[in-house]
Amino acid sequence: MNIRELRMSLGDTQSDFAMRYRIPFRTIQNWEAGIRKPPEYMMELLKQRVENDLINRKTFKLPEFSPKKKNLPQRKDYLGSLSWLKAVSEVLGNDTVFALDEALMIQGHFGGRNDEYLVWVYGDDSLRRFNGVVVIGNQISSDCIKENNGIKYTDFSRTLYDSFANENILDMQGITEALSHYYYSHNESFEGISIAPEYQRRFENLAEEAIDDYRS
Repeated sequence: MNIRELRMSLGDTQSDFAMRYRIPFRTIQNWEAGIRKPPEYMMELLKQRVENDLINRKTFKLPEFSPKKKNLPQRKDYLGSLSWLKAVSEVLGNDTVFALDEALMIQGHFGGRNDEYLVWVYGDDSLRRFNGVVVIGNQISSDCIKENNGIKYTDFSRTLYDSFANENILDMQGITEALSHYYYSHNESFEGISIAPEYQRRFENLAEEAIDDYRS
């Protein structure tokens, strides 16, 4: 596949593709126009990144409100996060898997926000027809999925992985609070958490912040 085919497989504009992989916009233009040719190692790296992002699309920008999209049930109209997420799940479909902040709320590690707007999920791209829905992936292994009262969500280790993968656009307050709660509820230990090697150092730093929050 050439650069244009890689970009089109993601449905990205040239600007989107450049932003996603932090490549200068003019470089993308030159590659696609044949003015310059990308190095072979760069093509192989991009092919691997695109293949991974087709399965787990690391979102690089948050959705803006649109009057043309449908609205989800609002958090303020429900008592408790679980009742709200149950209503959202019924609207989005039972195959939808909640991720990030919503997964942490279901796990009981994070209380959520009063002005909750964004809803992070794994599911079909058609879910983007709803305001506030952020689809971070179309597929996820069943080994990473838990269920509570008919609501599907990512397990704690997968939730952490997704938080680091999307950290550039994610408010990490929920993750830090969740780690602090996990540490407290597991006898001052992070035992049971599995972290991908590329995020090990970032986890260690965040864990220190979580312990400080717990002790403060």
